[in-house]
Amino acid sequence: MKKHLKEDRTLVIIKPDGIQRSLIGEIIERYERLGLKLVAIKMTVPNATLVEKHYSSDPEWKKVTGTKAIESYLKKGIKPPSNDPIEISNKILANLKKYLTSGPVIAMIWEGAHAVPVVRKATGGTEPLTSDVGSIRGDFVLDSYQMSDTDGRAVRNLIHASGSNDEAEKEIALWFKKDEIVKYKHIQEKILYDVNIDGILE
Repeated sequence: MKKHLKEDRTLVIIKPDGIQRSLIGEIIERYERLGLKLVAIKMTVPNATLVEKHYSSDPEWKKVTGTKAIESYLKKGIKPPSNDPIEISNKILANLKKYLTSGPVIAMIWEGAHAVPVVRKATGGTEPLTSDVGSIRGDFVLDSYQMSDTDGRAVRNLIHASGSNDEAEKEIALWFKKDEIVKYKHIQEKILYDVNIDGILE
């Protein structure tokens, strides 16, 4: 039986900078306001192996990430550090390992209709500088690829959010055991998903 869209899930990780800047509540509130339901949450300090597994869960990640980085440089009139997407993404991955193992992170699973694209839209683009005002990254971060490259580090963008339903499924299995995910009813689901919106009036 095909799942209803309201059962879509996505993984969100508040990265060390989000925690250090005391933005946990603000970030969670943004997703709650959308109507999503928090079904799992934990704080942990990931090791380098987990970070590598996380990013290599998509076999195309290196190629796609490196290509996007090159395109971003060229669009801004900046010469990329390399024209080889794999070389660039290997450097990105090394920086991500250092970044994500530097302190605690908060891993969460959010559930609700179109969870992946809705969370991505609310979170904003990967580069804070070019993220829209109104998105989490656009409102709370001033970092850029240019600055992170100059400093030889990962861009500090507060959050990881799954890029597709397939990616979300793999990432959730990596970060959470099945018994850590809670199934429960939320009162707002009657308004969001009930076909007739009945039972409001007495």
